[in-house]
Amino acid sequence: MKRRDSIKTIALSSLGASLFMESCYDVSKEKIKRSLTRYEYGRTKVEKSYDDKLFNEKFFTDDELITLDKICNIILPPNEYGSIRDAEVVQLIEFMAKDIPTYQKPLRDGLIWIDSESESRFNKIFNQLNEENQKEIFDDIAYYDPNKSIDEYPEEVQWFNLVRNLTMTGYFTSEVGIKELGYKGNAPNVWDGVPKDVLDQYGLAYDKDWLEKCIDQSKRNDIAVWDDDGNLLT
Repeated sequence: MKRRDSIKTIALSSLGASLFMESCYDVSKEKIKRSLTRYEYGRTKVEKSYDDKLFNEKFFTDDELITLDKICNIILPPNEYGSIRDAEVVQLIEFMAKDIPTYQKPLRDGLIWIDSESESRFNKIFNQLNEENQKEIFDDIAYYDPNKSIDEYPEEVQWFNLVRNLTMTGYFTSEVGIKELGYKGNAPNVWDGVPKDVLDQYGLAYDKDWLEKCIDQSKRNDIAVWDDDGNLLT
């Protein structure tokens, strides 16, 4: 995942694609499953069974995954927060293509087109082009009038828009992407009970035993345990 500097200098056509994917990009079935199940996210048995079915399938070829990685890196280059490889965007796109079958044809047709266009312009497939030539092709399909429906544009423009949306979604819903956004979410604050001056105002006070049990910040992450009579045990 952090070998991008050396990967850039490798001639893709001279390597076995499968070996290259496993050792450098690591978009294996196992990696995709680990990427998407590292957090417990409340799946039911039926949902887990469905996920396992998709994890055991493979849609993109290794060459296509390499091309996707190149494209996603051009759409969203690495920065000080991380990269699309850190965010495991390609793994997500592979899973989404299986989860949403309507994505499959446009995604694959677009990858076929980009190689055809590259050969037509530069006599090389897309992965063999330098970044300047790659961007030259994208410059012709990456910009469109947002006031028009995307369906009004040629298929290659629609394809690039889909890949761009998946790339941005995959990155900014990942740990590194959320860090870049600076989003903190809901975070519990430290509560030490009603302030003493307020308690004094109303002539109230906490029971010492309850205070130690309920407002001990060293135990704030402990789960409370109660007995059958409703008495707090922890």
